[in-house]
Amino acid sequence: MLKKFKRRKILKLLSGILFLPIEKLLSNFMPKKDITIQKGLINKVTRLPESGPWPTIDPFLFCVHHNDIYPAATKKFSPNASLIGRTLGNDFSNKDGWNMYHGETIPGFPKHPHRGFETLTIVEKGIIDHSDSLGARARYGDGDAQWLTAGDGINHSEMFPLFDQKNQNKIDFFQIWINLPSYNKRSNPNFEIFWNDDIPKISVMDSKGIEAVVEVICGKYNDNIAPPPPLNSWAQDENNQVGVWILRLKEDGDFRLPKSIAGVNRSIYIPKDNKVSLNRRNLFSNCMIELNPERDCILSNESDSAKILLLQGKPINEPVYQHGPFVMNTRAEIKEAFDDYNKTGFGGWSWKNSGPIHGKYQGKFAKLISGKTSKPA
Repeated sequence: MLKKFKRRKILKLLSGILFLPIEKLLSNFMPKKDITIQKGLINKVTRLPESGPWPTIDPFLFCVHHNDIYPAATKKFSPNASLIGRTLGNDFSNKDGWNMYHGETIPGFPKHPHRGFETLTIVEKGIIDHSDSLGARARYGDGDAQWLTAGDGINHSEMFPLFDQKNQNKIDFFQIWINLPSYNKRSNPNFEIFWNDDIPKISVMDSKGIEAVVEVICGKYNDNIAPPPPLNSWAQDENNQVGVWILRLKEDGDFRLPKSIAGVNRSIYIPKDNKVSLNRRNLFSNCMIELNPERDCILSNESDSAKILLLQGKPINEPVYQHGPFVMNTRAEIKEAFDDYNKTGFGGWSWKNSGPIHGKYQGKFAKLISGKTSKPA
């Protein structure tokens, strides 16, 4: 027999449902056992913005996914298309599916300073030309990664020269900022290049025989260890459990994400157009999921293919004071960073312009700050 409800009582009931936490709301529609599993696994779900930086948690400061499909190139390595309608020098319009960013003829990020943290750039497709105030330079991409410790201060540029004059030029990469603890914020600047062949890529078969691939840029998966991070990085100490992985799942494929340890912040990022369930419950897309590191879980792909970014690490647990390109612990340290930069330029700038590139494509290379040179095998 149905109870009769007055209008006020119905409105109160609906209001209560609308403002329930998601776990309680879902519990009305899912068996209690299922919700208990998900509540023990998922700490928080955050929707990803349509553009711009993604949310991060300590020890990570920033994460952005750049994915541009540029037109064919000119002989001067710029887009062979009109730039009318773009705010050159600050173009994040995504007009026609691509951006010039802070570049005016060639897309990219001309010279800009950093102090107090690290940048990790993981390039799936496309080429990046690096130049810096300490005389180092590099051309990397198409599967490579660069790990730069800004430390005490560096001025650098990251430009995206286009080489294919007949077809589209694609660039697809993650850039991640990783904090430095206070005792290393003023360490010597440094960077390392991880060439594509040096980055472990582990093939894992699920119970249906469908392959998943784990790309380990930092940390380890089973016995597969990534190249060593720079000397003064928070990731250098294995006890900090810093991990940066890219997981690639095929259609209907599963991957068991192994647990880590207590005290680690662990997040996975599921970009839009990807549909992934956790423990075969709840479908997620276009979101960051903060996971309980002490629980393993099964990631199941329910789209054509899925690319999932994993970031994890013990938090540094220090105050963060950020202003533009500087990340320190206090406002006074930020002021000092600006004063130092105005006095020294963090080494000056010996390049002919603010966004130099390294000429015609003749292969990838790196001339490191240490003076050493490196090329892919």
